[in-house]
Amino acid sequence: MKTILTDYLVSLRAIVVFTVLTGLAYPLAMTGVAQALFPHAANGSLVGPATQPAGSALLAQKFTAPKYFWPRPSASDYGTVPSGASNQGFTSAKLAAGVEERRAAIGPNAPSDLLYASGSGLDPHISPEAAEYQVARVAAARQLPPEAIRRVVATATEGPQFGFLGQSRVNVLVLNRALDALR
Repeated sequence: MKTILTDYLVSLRAIVVFTVLTGLAYPLAMTGVAQALFPHAANGSLVGPATQPAGSALLAQKFTAPKYFWPRPSASDYGTVPSGASNQGFTSAKLAAGVEERRAAIGPNAPSDLLYASGSGLDPHISPEAAEYQVARVAAARQLPPEAIRRVVATATEGPQFGFLGQSRVNVLVLNRALDALR
């Protein structure tokens, strides 16, 4: 009987120790490291003033007004909780219908990232080609010359991460905020 009680106490101690280590100490340590090394990212990469942020640079937002650049489509309507892909393959009639609907609304030669959602449905970036495709519409809606819009796009364009990972991209929220600041 004594060994069973001893075994239970050893197990209970192990549960308490590992709960404290993995459920408290490790998360607090990682939070501290993230706050020390990457404070902007650790706090959500918020864009705008701290008292009234416009959003996160890491999450797409729905922009539909002609004066704004539009992000990639979202299978979850830009909701963060139900985010994810639609899981529709290229042979899906529903996917084809959605792409054709977007192509009719955006234009026949629209870049693919304006027609197809990203895997998460929350990708905040578009390609520089997708941004260029929208310049004329945004310039007309804002009554600005296209070259003024292109300059803002150029300043908002990010190169590949670390200079070699991925492709050049444009953060739509950052770009639209920069356009709003022009006036």
